[in-house]
Amino acid sequence: MRSAIELPCGKAILAAMAMLMVISSHAYAQESSEMPAPAVGVLQIKAHPVPVMSELPGRIAATRVSEVRARVSGILQERVFEQGSLVHKGDVLYRIDPKLFQVRVASARAALQKAKAVQANARQQLERQRSLRERNVSTAVDYDTAAVNLAQADADVAAQQASLDEAEINLDYTEVKAPITGIIGGALVTEGALVTAEGASNLALIQQIDPVYADFTQSAQDLLALKRALSEGKLQSPAPGQASVELVFDGGKTYFKPGKLLFSNANVDPSTGQVTLRAEFPNPDGDLLPGMYVRVRIEQAVQKSGITIPQRAVTRDAQGNPQILVLAADQTVQVRNIALGTSLGTEWIVLSGLKDGEAIIADGVQKVTPGSKVVAEPWTPPSAVPNTSDQAAK
Repeated sequence: MRSAIELPCGKAILAAMAMLMVISSHAYAQESSEMPAPAVGVLQIKAHPVPVMSELPGRIAATRVSEVRARVSGILQERVFEQGSLVHKGDVLYRIDPKLFQVRVASARAALQKAKAVQANARQQLERQRSLRERNVSTAVDYDTAAVNLAQADADVAAQQASLDEAEINLDYTEVKAPITGIIGGALVTEGALVTAEGASNLALIQQIDPVYADFTQSAQDLLALKRALSEGKLQSPAPGQASVELVFDGGKTYFKPGKLLFSNANVDPSTGQVTLRAEFPNPDGDLLPGMYVRVRIEQAVQKSGITIPQRAVTRDAQGNPQILVLAADQTVQVRNIALGTSLGTEWIVLSGLKDGEAIIADGVQKVTPGSKVVAEPWTPPSAVPNTSDQAAK
């Protein structure tokens, strides 16, 4: 009898619990549906001049390259320089045995003294014949002969002076000196070797690497399209001296010194269809070495009304296509596909898909879904946010 009474009571309790659960779920659903719209950082797009950057492959080259060669023949006596060091123009690099050249200088100097003695005698003879001629004691033939002898003596003195100068120059050439300032490589000959002035081999190689050249190439078609856009007014040429040229290494790091564009080759390589360009970069620390592979980022034009957006605002669909969340007039979120160009610092250059004056979500992208409403708050780039700790310290 007791079990029959307890059974209905248990069912009633279970039914009451189920009712409470249904009421709670409805209350939770109603509370969830009434949650406030999330706050997001919104950036209003403003068109502004944007540089048209190209990142092109290139290699570093020395601005000056000089082969050190012997200018006289002889036995190499001494190597003076330290291999791989910086040498300055005029520094002695090698010494060739000078004994033979010293003897030649002494011989040429003696021959010059002899010629000067003959010249002095010929001058005296001419003066004597002039005096005798004035007194009608000497004939005209004797006077003319004395004048010719003096002229020959003058010529001999000049010839012997030239021989002495040549001998002294050759003696000076026994000290092989650096023709330019730069980094000298390894010694290509050793002491005791016979070097010749007519030899094809060089003694060392000097390269000037401050500044350095960056030789890079660009497709002739791309260059032609750029020039066409400039002529049509779609792009503007950067102001003289304001076009930036940067070096980018393999790891993505940018060289700390900007460069300047020197020239663009007028010829197209028929095998590659590329045009060679050259830029110059300062290299005070010697970090840039000839032959180093780099990428050159160059500003070739300016887009008058370009659009850039923060990289953090860009999302990707399943296929990897770039998308942006645009805020409509009714404060709802819309997804829009865009086309991106190259990066510009922490921003992307937008080629199509956005217009001047539109608003995009730059912060809080992960908190919203397409079609939902949001609370828009102005977004400020992190670099533009004032440091509160610094302000408090002030």
